Amino acid sequence: MDLFDAATATEQGLPSSAHGAPLAVRMRPRSLAEVAGQQHLLSAGSPLRRLVEPADEASRRAAPSSVVLWGPPGTGKTTLAYLVAATSGRRFVELSGVTSGVKDVRAVVEDARRRLATGGAETVLFIDEVHRFSTTQQDALLPSVENRWVTLVAATTENPSFSVNAPLLSRSLLLTLQPLSSDDVRALLRRAVEDERGLGGTVVLDEDAEDHLLRLSGGDARKALTVLEAAAGAVLQAAPHLAGAQLPPAVVTLAAVEQAVDVAAVRYDRAGDQHYDVISAFIKSMRGSDVDAALHYLARMVVAGEDPRFIARRVVIAAAEEVGMADPSALQTAVAAAQAVALIGMPEARIILAEAVVHVTTAPKSNASYTALDAAIADVRAGKVGPVPPHLRDAHYAGAERVGHGQGYRYAHDEPHAVAAQQYAPDDLVGVRYYRPSDRGAEHAVSARLERIRAILDGP
Repeated sequence: MDLFDAATATEQGLPSSAHGAPLAVRMRPRSLAEVAGQQHLLSAGSPLRRLVEPADEASRRAAPSSVVLWGPPGTGKTTLAYLVAATSGRRFVELSGVTSGVKDVRAVVEDARRRLATGGAETVLFIDEVHRFSTTQQDALLPSVENRWVTLVAATTENPSFSVNAPLLSRSLLLTLQPLSSDDVRALLRRAVEDERGLGGTVVLDEDAEDHLLRLSGGDARKALTVLEAAAGAVLQAAPHLAGAQLPPAVVTLAAVEQAVDVAAVRYDRAGDQHYDVISAFIKSMRGSDVDAALHYLARMVVAGEDPRFIARRVVIAAAEEVGMADPSALQTAVAAAQAVALIGMPEARIILAEAVVHVTTAPKSNASYTALDAAIADVRAGKVGPVPPHLRDAHYAGAERVGHGQGYRYAHDEPHAVAAQQYAPDDLVGVRYYRPSDRGAEHAVSARLERIRAILDGP
């Protein structure tokens, strides 16, 4: 039986998958077997599988009564909530964290309690964007969760550790959904083209169009299906219609997809030459301080659906490798940006990436720290190591003093300017200079200070 037919939907409160519904709704999985990705949550005996497909009544009672689903848009949070209700015959009620309040929550809970008291169906309460709920609104859910008046499924795109209050989070099972892979979204597109619930073979999707849909979706299944539906509608409307004629399927081309979303296809293959060429140009533009070019290449990667976490990692590397001590705050900005990108995801992550790229690109440049370490590594690999000077050796064990460890060591904080004139490097490396600061940005001040420090260390 189709779990999402009109009769079932009406009875259980589920959205109907009738012909007039959007393609993304019509193609909603009818069982866990049709769910794309998230296999780490769907193994045999997993809490989520027990909640969706309980083996028996005991398994059903042992399943969690409250689940928080955390993941990017279009990864299946709403679908899993529907499956919890549909496969078990429970009633489904959906509230939005944007438009619903405490009054709405209490009304649903009270109705669920009345139904349970009169032998009616259990209720699955799905709250989309639960992070939008205030603390008071989230607190209103606690009694219903503790007493199992409803099965709560809450969805959020933001880290629940920051957006869901501790009492509710401690009573819930937190499940993290991963972005869908290109193969996952490709399988969904092909199923939508062929399946009678979807386009029923009335169109075919050419390879370039499919690749562009994958790039546009960025792992968001709903977005991919929505764009496919718009492009398919356009080509079907333009196709000739002859009474009684058996016409071949209309072809959804790259041009049709571009027209449907009013976005030109970016020639960018995340596994091919364009990926490496664009990221190379991006890095070199930041190094060369051309902020406009750097933002152009950032835009190309964003539009093409490049993983924002990958971009953020390259910005962090550039902050250390290209800017270095000329502006130490660039690395702080880049690291903060990488953390924020991982926290909120796209599309807002593009704003954070832009800020970090502008900072790194416009900052004064110095690779002195980077080249200094490489020079030191080269010496170590060449065998220039030598023993640690005796006065610097560990003296915190019995017998260390007898062998001269720590003898004559001068504590830097007891010396003028907190610089103790003594030998630190092994004998073979005394006087070797690895770090040669530039005269750019903050490193100009470091250079002047370092000159005075080295004069003290070298002694008379």
